[in-house]
Amino acid sequence: MILVADSGSTKCDWIAIDEDNIHHHTNTMGFNPFFHSSDLVEQKLSENELFSSIKEKVSEVYFYGAGCSSASRNRIVEKGLSAVFTNATVVNVDHDLTGAALATSQGRPGISCILGTGSNSCYYDGESVHEEVPALGYILGDEGSGSYFGKIMLSEWLYKKMPADLARAFGEEYNLSKEGIFEAIHTKENPNVYLASFMPFVGKHKEHSYFKNMMYEGLVKFMEIHVWCYNNFRDVPVNFVGSVAYYFQDVLEEVGRIHSFTVGKIDRRPVEPLAVYHTTKINQIT
Repeated sequence: MILVADSGSTKCDWIAIDEDNIHHHTNTMGFNPFFHSSDLVEQKLSENELFSSIKEKVSEVYFYGAGCSSASRNRIVEKGLSAVFTNATVVNVDHDLTGAALATSQGRPGISCILGTGSNSCYYDGESVHEEVPALGYILGDEGSGSYFGKIMLSEWLYKKMPADLARAFGEEYNLSKEGIFEAIHTKENPNVYLASFMPFVGKHKEHSYFKNMMYEGLVKFMEIHVWCYNNFRDVPVNFVGSVAYYFQDVLEEVGRIHSFTVGKIDRRPVEPLAVYHTTKINQIT
């Protein structure tokens, strides 16, 4: 049995593929080695009903995750996975950018972007992933992501710059206060996830001119830093994965039209094409 995972900082999507090529789906919290330990990975996976029933059958694990961009951090996740799937002979942990490229490229060259809780981009030449600029995380970067827009919304609400009608609804829906915001950002775990948690409010009011402008300007900022750094960005499709890209693809299309590049595939959850990629690859080998 093969297990494939795509993990952001908020949520992780899993697909287990059995010998009859039947796909078994489940979800867990997202695992990011910047914030989470091997013990936490093991604990949360052990609590999952599907994993409890299949853990001894899993022979290969392919995990693509946010923060998994160095050997030392990857080992944190790998150790947690190996503690649960003890019979797995392959436990491969790789960057979510690699997963995004494999899921959206369909074997062809293109630029692959992540727009979810965080953001990032790479160029896939058909064989290898090339990263031109680094992802700086939610404090210094993550332009165009849920955490990026969450910071804008909270600061403008606190500064009383948000339009009055939105500010009233925003404060009431999330029971906001300066003290509560500061506690969530400065003392609680996963502040990036907290910041991104306000994106459903944007979705509900996306036709408001305030949010139209915010989303357009934020996505252009992402393009300026993470897409236009590739000299061929107008010659290849620019593909996207993640919830922000999926729910605001109309804004992405507008940015593409105005700045003359092609928006390619947009996949909210790349775990399905990743599962197809790995099963196809294994079938070719066998």
